[in-house]
Amino acid sequence: MISTSEFKSGIALIIDNQLWQIVDYTHVKPGKGGAFVRTKLRRMKDGSIVEKTFRGNEKFQDAFIDKKTLEYLYRTDDELHMMDISSYEEVQIPASALGDDMGFLKENMELEGLFYEDELISIQLPMFIDVEVAETEPGVKGDSSKSGMKPAVIETGANVQVPLFVDKGERIRVDTRTRSYVSRL
Repeated sequence: MISTSEFKSGIALIIDNQLWQIVDYTHVKPGKGGAFVRTKLRRMKDGSIVEKTFRGNEKFQDAFIDKKTLEYLYRTDDELHMMDISSYEEVQIPASALGDDMGFLKENMELEGLFYEDELISIQLPMFIDVEVAETEPGVKGDSSKSGMKPAVIETGANVQVPLFVDKGERIRVDTRTRSYVSRL
């Protein structure tokens, strides 16, 4: 059990039989009345974020989240096949579990899997990936400024905005969190 006075960002809790992770919290001690804690919680099942307030003396069941490094192997129909790097066990998950992040998956890419009671609850991509530009309009000669952007399709199939000087076939670094161009390689 964990009390509200022990809250920290990143801690996982079970509230109303659902798994939540603390994103942000603030202890409040008003002049009158008892202390309370304002929190932002992320539901681990679907990633939605809610704000909740708790009394200062409430206790909750804490949950142990295990992080494992997974290697993406291949896709079949609606399933992704991954391998746990440490135990070499194969893990299968529905392709829909990654949502829009599917466009950044490359074979043999290492991902971070979050497990609760041996069940995969979330997958996190690396922050940056190095990819080749598969399609884009021809670059503008002499334009090396970052003032303009144009759409491009990268080798994994995702759409990103790149500067005007980037051409088809060039390797770039992309931030997977913001889906944005970082640099040319």
